[in-house]
Amino acid sequence: MLVDTHCHLDAAEFDDDRAAVAAAALGAGVGRIVVPAVERANFGAVASVCRDYSGCMAAYGIHPMYVDRAREDDLDALRETILRERPLAVGEIGLDGFVEPRDDVRQEFYFSAQLQIARDHSLPVLLHVRRAIDTVLKHLRHCRVNGGIAHAFNGSRQQADEFIKLGFKLGFGGAMTFPRASRIRELAATLPLDAIVLETDAPDIPPEWRVGARNTPDQLPRIAQTLASLRDIAIEEVAETTTRNATAVLPQLAGMH
Repeated sequence: MLVDTHCHLDAAEFDDDRAAVAAAALGAGVGRIVVPAVERANFGAVASVCRDYSGCMAAYGIHPMYVDRAREDDLDALRETILRERPLAVGEIGLDGFVEPRDDVRQEFYFSAQLQIARDHSLPVLLHVRRAIDTVLKHLRHCRVNGGIAHAFNGSRQQADEFIKLGFKLGFGGAMTFPRASRIRELAATLPLDAIVLETDAPDIPPEWRVGARNTPDQLPRIAQTLASLRDIAIEEVAETTTRNATAVLPQLAGMH
């Protein structure tokens, strides 16, 4: 079995064929799909998807690229949703230093507040860390949470080691499949295998063979094969270890039937 630790199955890109996409993933051996929210407005859609499709589990949070339309009472709604739904993580939360224009102060306010919520509820977090890794790490050292995943990791080995020390796993997906992505591929090949989890970020970050097209969670086995090839190990070892890693950092996955 494989675990897709980051897939936006509630996204509008799947409105026409969501059931078929979920069935294809299951048929490809993707037994668990983590579906993170991005803002209060899609908490309900995420909950609905996770009720309707086998193997899907929710995370709730406010994504840094959506804080411009967030209100402080959205944080109260997040707390209430956590109590009601008991998600496996708080996410997708974090910081984004790439998008323009942006309000860094506002991003950090919502990130810090959501780390506190995660700590209060003893939940791990799903982190968005694009071009903001050092600042994210600073916040994590200030507010210690129950680990989590640094999604779409694209930092240095030193930064990777810092996340690992703080109890985090690192998410690798479609970006790793590009031959010219030398830094990501070097990390995928040399990091401890027990630090790595797999993800698609579908419908985004398509792998090399899907450039310009919608990404889907049934692509995860081929992404896993890329990791196996980079490390020169069997795909069975990749599947077994990354699934164990995902369950270790997101313990509620273990309770799913």
